[in-house]
Amino acid sequence: MEEKAYTPDEVAQIFQISKHTVYELIKRGELQAFKIGNKMRIEHAELERYKENTKAPAKKSPSELSTGTPSSPALSIRLSGSHDFLVEHFAKQAASALNLQIQPSFIGSLEGLMMLYRGQSDIAAIHLLDPTSQEYNLPFIHQLFVYESILVLRLAARQQGFIVAKGNPKNIEDFSDLTRADIRFVNRQKGAGTRFLLDSKLSSNGIDPSKINGYSTEEWNHLSAASFISRGMADAAFGIQSAASHLGLDFIPIAKENFDLVFRFTAENKQSLTNLIQYLQSASFKDSLTDLEGYDISELGRITYQTNQTEETFTW
Repeated sequence: MEEKAYTPDEVAQIFQISKHTVYELIKRGELQAFKIGNKMRIEHAELERYKENTKAPAKKSPSELSTGTPSSPALSIRLSGSHDFLVEHFAKQAASALNLQIQPSFIGSLEGLMMLYRGQSDIAAIHLLDPTSQEYNLPFIHQLFVYESILVLRLAARQQGFIVAKGNPKNIEDFSDLTRADIRFVNRQKGAGTRFLLDSKLSSNGIDPSKINGYSTEEWNHLSAASFISRGMADAAFGIQSAASHLGLDFIPIAKENFDLVFRFTAENKQSLTNLIQYLQSASFKDSLTDLEGYDISELGRITYQTNQTEETFTW
Protein backbone atom coordinates (compact mmCIF):
# COMPACT_ATOMS: atom_id res chain seq x y z
CA MET A 1 0.00 0.00 0.00
CA GLU A 2 1.35 3.45 -0.92
CA GLU A 3 1.94 5.93 1.87
CA LYS A 4 -0.71 8.64 2.11
CA ALA A 5 0.28 12.05 0.75
CA TYR A 6 -1.44 15.21 1.98
CA THR A 7 -2.31 18.44 0.20
CA PRO A 8 -1.18 21.79 1.70
CA ASP A 9 -4.83 22.42 2.68
CA GLU A 10 -4.94 19.14 4.63
CA VAL A 11 -1.61 19.91 6.33
CA ALA A 12 -2.91 23.35 7.29
CA GLN A 13 -5.95 21.73 8.93
CA ILE A 14 -3.84 19.15 10.77
CA PHE A 15 -1.51 21.78 12.28
CA GLN A 16 -4.20 24.48 12.60
CA ILE A 17 -2.18 26.96 10.55
CA SER A 18 -2.87 28.85 7.34
CA LYS A 19 -2.17 27.35 3.93
CA HIS A 20 0.20 30.28 3.32
CA THR A 21 2.26 29.20 6.33
CA VAL A 22 2.46 25.66 4.94
CA TYR A 23 3.86 26.99 1.67
CA GLU A 24 6.35 29.13 3.59
CA LEU A 25 7.54 26.05 5.53
CA ILE A 26 7.99 24.20 2.23
CA LYS A 27 9.77 27.18 0.67
CA ARG A 28 12.22 27.39 3.59
CA GLY A 29 12.90 23.66 3.46
CA GLU A 30 11.45 23.00 6.92
CA LEU A 31 8.74 20.77 5.44
CA GLN A 32 9.67 18.46 2.56
CA ALA A 33 7.19 18.24 -0.33
CA PHE A 34 6.99 16.90 -3.86
CA LYS A 35 4.90 17.74 -6.89
CA ILE A 36 2.46 15.67 -8.89
CA GLY A 37 1.98 17.74 -12.02
CA ASN A 38 1.55 21.22 -10.56
CA LYS A 39 0.07 19.96 -7.28
CA MET A 40 2.10 19.93 -4.06
CA ARG A 41 1.97 16.88 -1.77
CA ILE A 42 3.52 16.03 1.62
CA GLU A 43 4.04 12.43 2.73
CA HIS A 44 2.79 11.12 6.09
CA ALA A 45 6.32 10.25 7.26
CA GLU A 46 7.37 13.84 6.60
CA LEU A 47 4.50 15.15 8.72
CA GLU A 48 5.59 12.88 11.56
CA ARG A 49 9.19 14.09 11.23
CA TYR A 50 8.07 17.71 11.30
CA LYS A 51 5.82 17.12 14.32
CA GLU A 52 8.71 15.47 16.17
CA ASN A 53 11.00 18.43 15.45
CA THR A 54 8.42 20.97 16.60
CA LYS A 55 7.22 19.33 19.80
CA ALA A 56 6.45 21.74 22.59
CA PRO A 57 8.99 21.96 25.43
CA ALA A 58 8.43 19.67 28.39
CA LYS A 59 6.00 20.91 31.03
CA LYS A 60 7.39 22.73 34.03
CA SER A 61 8.20 20.72 37.09
CA PRO A 62 6.23 21.32 40.31
CA SER A 63 9.14 23.27 41.79
CA GLU A 64 9.27 25.53 38.74
CA LEU A 65 5.51 26.11 38.91
CA SER A 66 5.70 27.03 42.59
CA THR A 67 8.57 29.47 42.18
CA GLY A 68 7.66 30.68 38.72
CA THR A 69 11.33 30.45 37.77
CA PRO A 70 12.72 27.64 35.59
CA SER A 71 15.66 25.85 37.14
CA SER A 72 17.56 25.80 33.86
CA PRO A 73 16.30 28.37 31.32
CA ALA A 74 16.66 27.56 27.64
CA LEU A 75 17.85 30.33 25.33
CA SER A 76 16.62 30.39 21.75
CA ILE A 77 19.36 30.38 19.11
CA ARG A 78 18.45 31.23 15.51
CA LEU A 79 20.18 29.25 12.76
CA SER A 80 19.70 30.31 9.14
CA GLY A 81 21.12 29.26 5.80
CA SER A 82 21.59 26.14 3.73
CA HIS A 83 19.75 22.93 4.48
CA ASP A 84 21.97 19.96 5.26
CA PHE A 85 21.43 16.63 7.01
CA LEU A 86 24.45 17.20 9.30
CA VAL A 87 23.14 20.64 10.26
CA GLU A 88 19.78 19.09 11.17
CA HIS A 89 21.55 16.45 13.25
CA PHE A 90 23.79 19.00 14.99
CA ALA A 91 20.85 21.25 15.87
CA LYS A 92 18.86 18.36 17.33
CA GLN A 93 21.77 16.85 19.30
CA ALA A 94 23.04 20.17 20.62
CA ALA A 95 19.57 21.33 21.67
CA SER A 96 19.17 18.17 23.75
CA ALA A 97 22.69 18.11 25.19
CA LEU A 98 22.86 21.81 26.07
CA ASN A 99 19.22 22.55 26.91
CA LEU A 100 18.98 25.09 24.10
CA GLN A 101 16.13 25.96 21.79
CA ILE A 102 17.55 26.09 18.26
CA GLN A 103 15.29 27.55 15.60
CA PRO A 104 16.46 26.57 12.09
CA SER A 105 15.40 28.45 8.98
CA PHE A 106 16.64 26.75 5.82
CA ILE A 107 16.47 29.54 3.25
CA GLY A 108 19.71 29.12 1.28
CA SER A 109 23.32 30.10 1.97
CA LEU A 110 23.21 33.69 0.72
CA GLU A 111 20.00 34.70 2.47
CA GLY A 112 21.13 32.89 5.61
CA LEU A 113 24.37 34.88 5.66
CA MET A 114 22.45 38.11 5.05
CA MET A 115 20.17 37.32 7.99
CA LEU A 116 23.29 36.92 10.14
CA TYR A 117 24.63 40.23 8.81
CA ARG A 118 21.34 41.97 9.65
CA GLY A 119 21.37 40.52 13.18
CA GLN A 120 18.33 38.33 12.49
CA SER A 121 20.14 35.08 13.28
CA ASP A 122 23.01 33.85 15.45
CA ILE A 123 24.49 31.16 13.18
CA ALA A 124 24.60 30.87 9.40
CA ALA A 125 25.13 27.56 7.57
CA ILE A 126 26.79 28.29 4.23
CA HIS A 127 28.64 26.87 1.22
CA LEU A 128 29.16 29.81 -1.13
CA LEU A 129 31.71 29.58 -3.94
CA ASP A 130 33.29 32.89 -4.97
CA PRO A 131 33.61 32.57 -8.77
CA THR A 132 36.61 34.92 -8.95
CA SER A 133 38.87 33.34 -6.31
CA GLN A 134 37.25 29.87 -6.43
CA GLU A 135 37.36 30.01 -2.62
CA TYR A 136 34.45 29.01 -0.41
CA ASN A 137 32.70 31.26 2.11
CA LEU A 138 35.49 33.53 3.37
CA PRO A 139 35.38 36.07 0.49
CA PHE A 140 31.72 36.77 1.32
CA ILE A 141 32.40 36.93 5.06
CA HIS A 142 35.30 39.36 4.62
CA GLN A 143 33.09 41.71 2.62
CA LEU A 144 30.17 41.70 5.02
CA PHE A 145 31.62 41.48 8.52
CA VAL A 146 34.17 44.15 9.37
CA TYR A 147 33.49 45.17 12.97
CA GLU A 148 31.38 42.24 14.17
CA SER A 149 32.60 39.40 16.39
CA ILE A 150 32.65 36.44 13.99
CA LEU A 151 33.97 32.89 14.07
CA VAL A 152 33.82 30.43 11.14
CA LEU A 153 33.86 26.72 11.88
CA ARG A 154 34.24 23.88 9.38
CA LEU A 155 31.39 21.38 9.55
CA ALA A 156 32.31 19.13 6.64
CA ALA A 157 33.37 18.89 3.04
CA ARG A 158 30.61 17.57 0.78
CA GLN A 159 30.44 15.95 -2.62
CA GLN A 160 28.32 17.86 -5.14
CA GLY A 161 27.34 16.41 -8.50
CA PHE A 162 24.57 15.08 -10.71
CA ILE A 163 21.71 13.17 -9.08
CA VAL A 164 20.25 10.75 -11.62
CA ALA A 165 17.99 7.70 -11.71
CA LYS A 166 19.37 4.31 -10.69
CA GLY A 167 21.64 2.98 -13.42
CA ASN A 168 21.89 6.44 -15.05
CA PRO A 169 19.57 5.43 -17.93
CA LYS A 170 20.10 8.73 -19.78
CA ASN A 171 23.92 8.41 -19.61
CA ILE A 172 24.45 11.84 -18.10
CA GLU A 173 28.16 12.47 -17.60
CA ASP A 174 28.89 16.19 -17.80
CA PHE A 175 27.27 19.63 -18.00
CA SER A 176 26.90 19.54 -21.78
CA ASP A 177 24.47 16.63 -21.38
CA LEU A 178 22.05 18.95 -19.58
CA THR A 179 21.38 20.78 -22.86
CA ARG A 180 20.17 17.63 -24.64
CA ALA A 181 16.55 17.68 -25.80
CA ASP A 182 15.74 14.45 -23.95
CA ILE A 183 16.96 15.70 -20.55
CA ARG A 184 14.67 17.30 -17.96
CA PHE A 185 16.55 19.18 -15.25
CA VAL A 186 15.45 20.46 -11.84
CA ASN A 187 17.35 23.38 -10.29
CA ARG A 188 17.90 24.94 -6.87
CA GLN A 189 16.65 28.41 -5.99
CA LYS A 190 18.67 31.60 -6.51
CA GLY A 191 20.85 32.26 -3.47
CA ALA A 192 21.45 28.58 -2.73
CA GLY A 193 25.12 27.60 -2.50
CA THR A 194 24.43 24.74 -4.90
CA ARG A 195 23.02 27.23 -7.42
CA PHE A 196 26.21 29.34 -7.07
CA LEU A 197 28.33 26.29 -7.84
CA LEU A 198 26.15 25.15 -10.76
CA ASP A 199 26.15 28.57 -12.41
CA SER A 200 29.91 28.85 -11.98
CA LYS A 201 30.38 25.47 -13.67
CA LEU A 202 27.99 26.34 -16.51
CA SER A 203 29.84 29.61 -17.11
CA SER A 204 33.28 27.98 -17.12
CA ASN A 205 31.99 25.39 -19.60
CA GLY A 206 30.46 28.04 -21.85
CA ILE A 207 26.93 26.69 -21.46
CA ASP A 208 23.89 28.96 -21.88
CA PRO A 209 21.40 28.15 -19.07
CA SER A 210 18.48 28.93 -21.39
CA LYS A 211 19.42 25.79 -23.34
CA ILE A 212 18.71 23.59 -20.30
CA ASN A 213 15.15 22.27 -20.08
CA GLY A 214 14.11 22.83 -16.46
CA TYR A 215 16.74 25.38 -15.46
CA SER A 216 13.93 27.66 -14.25
CA THR A 217 12.31 24.85 -12.20
CA GLU A 218 13.47 25.65 -8.66
CA GLU A 219 13.34 23.60 -5.46
CA TRP A 220 14.38 24.78 -2.00
CA ASN A 221 16.41 21.84 -0.73
CA HIS A 222 18.38 18.84 -1.94
CA LEU A 223 15.80 16.24 -1.00
CA SER A 224 12.99 18.04 -2.82
CA ALA A 225 15.11 18.30 -5.97
CA ALA A 226 16.16 14.66 -5.73
CA SER A 227 12.53 13.58 -5.30
CA PHE A 228 11.86 14.82 -8.84
CA ILE A 229 14.27 12.15 -10.05
CA SER A 230 12.88 9.37 -7.86
CA ARG A 231 9.36 10.09 -9.12
CA GLY A 232 10.37 10.21 -12.78
CA MET A 233 9.51 13.91 -13.10
CA ALA A 234 13.07 14.90 -14.07
CA ASP A 235 16.23 13.19 -15.32
CA ALA A 236 18.89 15.14 -13.46
CA ALA A 237 19.43 17.49 -10.55
CA PHE A 238 22.59 19.08 -9.19
CA GLY A 239 23.02 18.38 -5.50
CA ILE A 240 24.78 16.49 -2.72
CA GLN A 241 25.56 12.79 -2.64
CA SER A 242 23.71 12.19 0.63
CA ALA A 243 20.41 13.31 -0.95
CA ALA A 244 20.88 10.76 -3.74
CA SER A 245 21.68 8.06 -1.18
CA HIS A 246 18.58 8.86 0.88
CA LEU A 247 16.35 8.12 -2.12
CA GLY A 248 18.33 5.23 -3.62
CA LEU A 249 19.48 7.23 -6.64
CA ASP A 250 22.78 7.28 -8.49
CA PHE A 251 25.30 10.07 -8.09
CA ILE A 252 28.00 11.41 -10.42
CA PRO A 253 30.56 13.45 -8.41
CA ILE A 254 31.61 16.79 -9.86
CA ALA A 255 33.12 18.90 -7.07
CA LYS A 256 34.04 18.87 -3.40
CA GLU A 257 32.89 21.90 -1.43
CA ASN A 258 33.40 23.30 2.06
CA PHE A 259 30.35 23.63 4.30
CA ASP A 260 30.88 26.01 7.22
CA LEU A 261 28.99 27.41 10.19
CA VAL A 262 29.38 31.14 10.87
CA PHE A 263 28.83 32.28 14.46
CA ARG A 264 28.12 35.92 15.28
CA PHE A 265 28.69 36.74 18.96
CA THR A 266 26.62 39.22 20.94
CA ALA A 267 26.44 39.92 24.66
CA GLU A 268 23.22 37.91 24.80
CA ASN A 269 24.30 34.79 22.89
CA LYS A 270 28.01 34.64 23.73
CA GLN A 271 27.82 31.85 26.32
CA SER A 272 25.37 29.77 24.31
CA LEU A 273 27.46 30.01 21.14
CA THR A 274 30.60 29.18 23.10
CA ASN A 275 28.87 26.05 24.42
CA LEU A 276 27.68 25.12 20.92
CA ILE A 277 31.17 25.43 19.47
CA GLN A 278 32.69 23.32 22.22
CA TYR A 279 29.98 20.72 21.73
CA LEU A 280 30.53 20.58 17.97
CA GLN A 281 34.26 20.07 18.59
CA SER A 282 33.63 17.32 21.16
CA ALA A 283 34.27 13.63 20.70
CA SER A 284 30.69 12.84 21.77
CA PHE A 285 29.25 14.78 18.83
CA LYS A 286 31.65 13.19 16.36
CA ASP A 287 30.75 9.77 17.73
CA SER A 288 27.07 10.51 17.10
CA LEU A 289 27.63 10.91 13.36
CA THR A 290 26.60 7.99 11.17
CA ASP A 291 25.56 7.52 7.53
CA LEU A 292 28.27 9.87 6.26
CA GLU A 293 28.24 8.92 2.57
CA GLY A 294 29.19 12.01 0.59
CA TYR A 295 30.72 13.80 3.60
CA ASP A 296 34.32 14.27 4.72
CA ILE A 297 34.42 15.25 8.42
CA SER A 298 38.20 15.11 8.81
CA GLU A 299 38.19 18.87 9.50
CA LEU A 300 35.05 18.91 11.65
CA GLY A 301 35.38 21.73 14.19
CA ARG A 302 38.37 23.44 12.57
CA ILE A 303 38.32 27.23 12.89
CA THR A 304 38.89 28.75 9.45
CA TYR A 305 38.44 32.39 10.44
CA GLN A 306 38.10 34.44 13.61
CA THR A 307 37.88 38.23 13.91
CA ASN A 308 39.88 40.21 16.40
CA GLN A 309 36.63 41.22 18.07
CA THR A 310 36.02 37.61 19.12
CA GLU A 311 37.15 37.62 22.72
CA GLU A 312 36.97 33.86 23.23
CA THR A 313 39.95 31.85 22.08
CA PHE A 314 39.05 28.46 20.67
CA THR A 315 41.39 25.69 19.62
CA TRP A 316 41.10 22.80 17.22
